[in-house]
This record gives sequence, structure tokens and C-alpha cells, in this order.
Amino acid sequence: MMKSQKDGYHFGSAKRAKRTHLAFLKQRFARFSFRKICFKKGATSAILPDHETAQAARTNKPEETQHMRGYFAVGVQGLSKEGNFGNLVRTAHAFGASFFFTIAAERTFAKPGTDTSNSGDHLPYYPWANEEELILPKDCRLVGVELTDDAVDLPSFRHPTKAAYILGPERGNLSQAMQDKCDFIVKIPTRFCLNVATAGAIIMYDRVQSMGGFTDRPVRAGGPREAKVHQHGQPKFRSGIPDGLKG
Repeated sequence: MMKSQKDGYHFGSAKRAKRTHLAFLKQRFARFSFRKICFKKGATSAILPDHETAQAARTNKPEETQHMRGYFAVGVQGLSKEGNFGNLVRTAHAFGASFFFTIAAERTFAKPGTDTSNSGDHLPYYPWANEEELILPKDCRLVGVELTDDAVDLPSFRHPTKAAYILGPERGNLSQAMQDKCDFIVKIPTRFCLNVATAGAIIMYDRVQSMGGFTDRPVRAGGPREAKVHQHGQPKFRSGIPDGLKG
């Protein structure tokens, strides 16, 4: 039924009304496309049309993907500034850290404004009072970040699969007791000290870049022509192939 002009809109003819209605339906269908769900026996997820799959791929979060092995944590000794705490814990959350910790922090940190990702809801935080209270998971290697003469340059460092990185305080260094507890000491090759949150971000980026399984950089400027595809190997059995899996 057509509305009159005073009701808001007016169609000049029935044919024109039909064309306008069809155009409206097409626009509505394009905007709110239907999702098809497979109800076959054993199905557990929805099946989306190809165009929706492509759109989902564009809008989804970055792949957590690169299937980096192991885990890591980040901590700071003697941290005093709430802004640095929020900045660093947010960065740790973004890079996929397993937990965050402080040692002998000079204050108790509330929810800082610099942590806009609400990391406290997703990332465990352990505030230890001193070096002796520090407890790490089994086989987790402690890596100190400090400018010392014998520290390993970060670009040449092979990150442990399971690692906890500890940074020094603002306007200070890691205590000697803390350095003695570290399995490794690394340094960022800069002309002078960096902000603690900035240094932590560089450490985490280097770990993800070197262990994330990304496609190798090309020799020439620009990105790679083909993405690296993970190849799954054949299953290995200690006592031969089970009878149920034999052809």
C-alpha cells in the first residue's frame, strides 16, 4: 500500500513503487546478509557465505597466529610511575604475555589511565616484595635487561622458549642481586637509556619478530611476495602405527 505525499513519501506509479521496493530489498539484503547454519550431525559451527568469510577475515583481530611456541612474562624492579606501569602492562597484553610482575615496587598501582585495554581483566599480575619472593614456573629462564659490559646485544640474542624479562626502574639499574638471579642479561643497542615502558616494548617486539614464525624479510625493500605457510608433519608414534590408523 502506497502512502500519500503528506505521510512522508509518494510513489508516482505502481511500477515505480515496485522498482523502488526491489531496490530497497536488495540494499537491505546486502547490508544484513543471512548467515547459514549447518545442522548436519556433528556440526559445531556456523557456515558463512564466501563474502561473509572474506569480510570476517578483514575485521577479525590479528592472527594469534603465528603459533609462537612457549610463553613469556614481563616485569620491572622498583617501578614507581603509574603511567609506566599502565603503558607496559598494556603492551604486554597486546603482545600476548602470560603474566606481568613487579619486584619491590615503590607504590601500589590502581587502574592507570594509560592501560586502555583493561589488562587487569586478562593478564595476571604478581607484585613481589623482593627478589627472594620471586617465583617463576619450572624451566622458565629469567632474562635481565640492563646496560652492562657483558650483556648480549638484543639483535644477537636467542630468546628462550619460556622466559621472564625483568627491567630496571626509572632512573636506576637492576640491583646486583637481581642480576645474579638472571640466566641472561641483554641490552638494547642505544646511545643512552630508554624509558622503561619503551624498553619493554622493544624486548617484546624482538621476541615476537624472531619467534613468531613470520615470513622472512625479502632482500629488496618491500614485503614478501608469498606468505609463509606452516607445513604440518606426519604424526609420530613411539611403538608403531596403531592398528586403527592403518590403511
